[in-house]
Amino acid sequence: MSKRINVLGIGFDDITIDQAVSQACDMIHNDSNSYIVTPNPEIVWVCRNTEALTTAVNDAALVLPDGIGIVIAARILGTPLNGGRVPGIDFSAALLRKVAEINGSVFLLGAKPGIAEEAGNKLAAQFPGLRISGTADGYFSDVKPIIDQINTAAPDLLFVCLGAPKQELWMSNYVKQLNVRLSVGLGGVLDVFAGRARRAPVFIQKLGFEWLYRLIRDPRRIKRSMRLPLFVLAVIWRRISGNGDTCSI
Repeated sequence: MSKRINVLGIGFDDITIDQAVSQACDMIHNDSNSYIVTPNPEIVWVCRNTEALTTAVNDAALVLPDGIGIVIAARILGTPLNGGRVPGIDFSAALLRKVAEINGSVFLLGAKPGIAEEAGNKLAAQFPGLRISGTADGYFSDVKPIIDQINTAAPDLLFVCLGAPKQELWMSNYVKQLNVRLSVGLGGVLDVFAGRARRAPVFIQKLGFEWLYRLIRDPRRIKRSMRLPLFVLAVIWRRISGNGDTCSI
């Protein structure tokens, strides 16, 4: 089990993307009925004032550092994440490639009506052998029909793309009711897989400014982005105050 690094109360697994994919495949093979989360600084900030969300995130089988801000924060705190950033979009694509090799199945849950179907069609073409066992949009009020639909499909893998914090709380509340080997919370990746949203150019990704690229393309994110400087200040204060940086959770 990987060591977890505490960043403002959230324990991030110190793990590379290849190691994360390998562990996820083991969970699928062992029918673990577990879930994985991919928090960024914004989610960590919300966790500070939401005990249920903090519990949901820390109870995940893997907590992957999606945002470059998490990696920087860990370095500031004196306990770097040597595995580096594990972007949810890259992790999910690499995991689907492995699932496709065993002719495994995935259920896509989330996004606006029609997006999951579009994503499923493109993923099936991109990863020969991958079976799309079902899709459902994220606009539902009654959870039981969704759970029934997923359980009937009985996928190896479930992508829960309801946005944070809804997806983390949803998995925490319902994962044990699901006939699914592994669930992963992935925010807006279905829009990317469907071709409705574009990732930043690779050089921007490598520089760690993908968040800025998204903000420029969608200025409506400005209110959410205002949490980032608060997150940075809280991390610096944690370092100055000398509170513990590592945890075993």
